Amino acid sequence: MAAPTPRIVLTSTAMIGLMFLVLVRASNPIFPRAVIGMLNTILYFPSGAVYPQTAFPEWMQALAVVDPFTYSVHAFRVVLLKNAGFAAIAGDLAFLAVFTLLTTVAATAFFRRSL
Repeated sequence: MAAPTPRIVLTSTAMIGLMFLVLVRASNPIFPRAVIGMLNTILYFPSGAVYPQTAFPEWMQALAVVDPFTYSVHAFRVVLLKNAGFAAIAGDLAFLAVFTLLTTVAATAFFRRSL
């Protein structure tokens, strides 16, 4: 069961990168809590964790394509239910790694450069 560990790490870093990107310019300390809660809820439902994605409207299916939770849920299902190895979730892990890299680089570029 070594496969879930990279999935959890990459999912966590992908979400942290996304949160940094969304909240990099926030000045109010209450604002990040509200946005993170809403963003987690908005990204959780199109991930396919609760409902099958084939039943979604087209706009929600398009959102699921760029949702990092979608790839995490898919990798979790493959490892847990199909007892597959690392090769079966390599695409999911690659997406999460690229997503993490892109959001972290973009958030870093948006940081204020003053004290």
